[in-house]
Amino acid sequence: METQQSESLKAWPGTVCIVAAMCLVTGGPALAGGAQDALDPAGYQAAQILALWNLTLVVCCAVFAMVLAALVVAIWRGRSKRAASAATERKVGRWVGGAAVLSALLLTGLIGADVATDRALSRLPESDALHITMTGQQWWWESRYAPSSEGPAFSTAGELHVPVGRTVVVTLLSADVIHTFWVPNLHGKKDMLPGRPTTITLRADEPGRFRGQCAEFCGTEHALMAFGVVADMPDDYLRWRHAQQAPAPVPTSPDALRGQAIFMNSACAGCHTVRGTDATGTIGPDLTHLASRPHIAAGSAPNTAENLERWVRNPGVIKPGAAMPGSALSASDLADLVAYLRGLT
Repeated sequence: METQQSESLKAWPGTVCIVAAMCLVTGGPALAGGAQDALDPAGYQAAQILALWNLTLVVCCAVFAMVLAALVVAIWRGRSKRAASAATERKVGRWVGGAAVLSALLLTGLIGADVATDRALSRLPESDALHITMTGQQWWWESRYAPSSEGPAFSTAGELHVPVGRTVVVTLLSADVIHTFWVPNLHGKKDMLPGRPTTITLRADEPGRFRGQCAEFCGTEHALMAFGVVADMPDDYLRWRHAQQAPAPVPTSPDALRGQAIFMNSACAGCHTVRGTDATGTIGPDLTHLASRPHIAAGSAPNTAENLERWVRNPGVIKPGAAMPGSALSASDLADLVAYLRGLT
């Protein structure tokens, strides 16, 4: 037993490296879907950040080239058999001094560009901004939309819907440890600190689905803590919002009705909220419109009946380290419960 444990511990760093490589190559093992590319901006802030990156790349390459050229010249002159005259040495010294001054000016210019970019990121008008509170938890995301002229407050999990062309102010909270909000197509990274709210302001300028990710190691399931951001045209966003504000649909089929009874009489109702029912738990995600979400478990698996069955029976199969306990339901009861969950559109 001790030998097996020792071998497992030795293999653990390799496993971490493999998962990290998957994150770099494929955008993470999670399946939250959508683009995740800082070099393909879909919003004002991301475009400003990309412009700063391009400028930084050009300047740093230029400085590197000058330093490398000076090194090559120094090596060549050091190997030369001819003694250099004092005039030649002074000339070389002037060139080196000039290159040093130019490098310093370029790098100082980068500081100015960085400050200008930071100011540009905060220039979005907020008079008609959409306000969302996003809470990072181990290991999922809760999104709460503030009440507005468009309707009352409501909560979702695992994804954000935002209207194209409208400023969105996201208040960032953490329920446990430090997380980091990152949607590279729309903005940079922002830390989420326990007990210390922060905000990030963004705007999507084109419709699409974008992948977000926690960018700060937060525990076992950090790599499987993704979320989707859907940029809808304004009319599509309003339709989605009105649908999300409604209570859960009432089940009509016999299996879904039995599944609802199982849900209400088990620990499910103590951990999850289903608006319009007696289920008011706040430990886990709000499930009122679960079936409308494309993925479950913070983007770890597509939202299908098969995956829901696997998730309820043994969450660790899909997401090792998940805090949700497994279920000992019979096959028929589990099928009825899934039928009910699949009806929460």
